[in-house]
Amino acid sequence: MDKLSSMLNEHINTFNSANTPEILRKINYFADTIINCIKHGNKVLIAGNGGSAADAQHFAAELVVRLKYNRDAIPVMALTTDTSIITAIGNDFGYDKIFSRQIEALGEPGDKFIGISTSGDSSNIISATNVAKELGICTFILTGKTGGELCSIIDTSNVIIAPSNNTARIQEFHEFVLHAIAEIVEDYFYKLEHK
Repeated sequence: MDKLSSMLNEHINTFNSANTPEILRKINYFADTIINCIKHGNKVLIAGNGGSAADAQHFAAELVVRLKYNRDAIPVMALTTDTSIITAIGNDFGYDKIFSRQIEALGEPGDKFIGISTSGDSSNIISATNVAKELGICTFILTGKTGGELCSIIDTSNVIIAPSNNTARIQEFHEFVLHAIAEIVEDYFYKLEHK
């Protein structure tokens, strides 16, 4: 029981520490930017590793399918799902290129890329971020700990750092951020359809 209580308290403390005007503004900014991206006929690409890959797929599913409302599909693609592409890129070019190569193929100026890395040091998210920048694709990063190398290659206004050093707590906060963005985006388009 003490272990569970400690885990729950750590979770609560992470969320309390994240409940700041700066982080709330960034969540709204990410959502508003994605809304404008979709309104202009573009799409969102998203990627992460391990549990963050699952979070990327979850976010894409919420917007392509539905979160709360039946409405038109919203174009979001998780770059973590095509095993043939991922294994071919990993084999032929290296694992650090598994997302950047897909951005080269699928990304267009005006699209948005969301990279998830709990450490901020995932080489394939760094590579994807650099390629996105070269292609004129705005990148948002979800990370934790100190923010890692990603904070040195991207404008920090486009980075949300979960205030924790514990990977599980960081991932829990990232799930909240992605759900919040999905809900704001879906609410906007649902209301637009039902004017």
